Amino acid sequence: MPDRPLLAGVDVGGTKVAVLVVRQDGSVAGRAVLPMDRRDGGPTTGGDGGPRDGGPSAGGDGGPRAGEAGVSRIVEAVRRAVATAGAGERDLGAIGVGAPGWVDAEAGIVRLATNLGWHDLALVAALEEALGVPCGLENDVGLAAMGLVDHPLSHGARSLAYVAVGTGIGAGIVVDGERYRGRRGGAGEIGHVVAVPNGARCACGQRGCLETVAAGWGIERAAREAVASGSGGRLGGLASITAADVYAAARDGDASALEITKAAGAALARAIVGLVLICDVERVLIGGGVAAAGDAFVDPLRAELDRLRADSDLVRGLLAEDAVIVLPPDFDAVAWGGVALARRMGSAKA
Repeated sequence: MPDRPLLAGVDVGGTKVAVLVVRQDGSVAGRAVLPMDRRDGGPTTGGDGGPRDGGPSAGGDGGPRAGEAGVSRIVEAVRRAVATAGAGERDLGAIGVGAPGWVDAEAGIVRLATNLGWHDLALVAALEEALGVPCGLENDVGLAAMGLVDHPLSHGARSLAYVAVGTGIGAGIVVDGERYRGRRGGAGEIGHVVAVPNGARCACGQRGCLETVAAGWGIERAAREAVASGSGGRLGGLASITAADVYAAARDGDASALEITKAAGAALARAIVGLVLICDVERVLIGGGVAAAGDAFVDPLRAELDRLRADSDLVRGLLAEDAVIVLPPDFDAVAWGGVALARRMGSAKA
């Protein structure tokens, strides 16, 4: 629908849905951000503060109900964003959606999103039926990675990875300007590479995944465990603990929070080095809600990267000091990637 004046990009996260509406010239026309229903957001936890065995779809919180609630929330967010643009759904030419997890882009299906409790959700069909607008779907971090190719923030890199650190952790990979998805669309699931053997249970069913240490829910779990053991420092005085609380305490020098954030930064640094060694990308750009914590997030990450470079000529040769870039906290890479996808859809139909 190239004659319609607006395009929309949608970022589906574990805790929120963000929608960006732009005009055909690329200027921003409207935005909306809504929280996800708790049936959709984050790993379902048991009494130990970790995910229940079987992940978020165990019990009554996952499966079809979670998918239906998620679709309704996305539809509501799109309508609100269009309304802030002073327009209606008939003004939208296309919508590009980034969803977490294992995505079958060609079929328009989210095969598995552990942090949302979605299994084989036909997201594109559901959104097109509700909104009457052509929709495209990609894995969220892959979509963001493609949106960053040729963006000034990537400094000319044609082979890059975008790593999102939020409720979950995932990487989108671009090689020579082309998105790398893998044979089944699962490339870049670094959040489920084991970082701590026999560690905490992850939503995917494994133990000790990177997400259990460095994702938002993993940081919160570590903080709750520290408080329960009596070593939580200032975190023990909080009624509930978020990852933002932990990083705020770390900024103020709290020993317990510093230990947690140091472990998170070190685990993430090792995962980034592994990603570079496997894919030989020029740049790694980092975004997401947890990455927005500023120096408290960046400092332990860079300290471990520096240590790994100092210990290895190979790492130093493949990972330059300026190769890892933390994006500005207000830059919604997934939503902008969604806009780029919507534009490509419009060009293909023209």
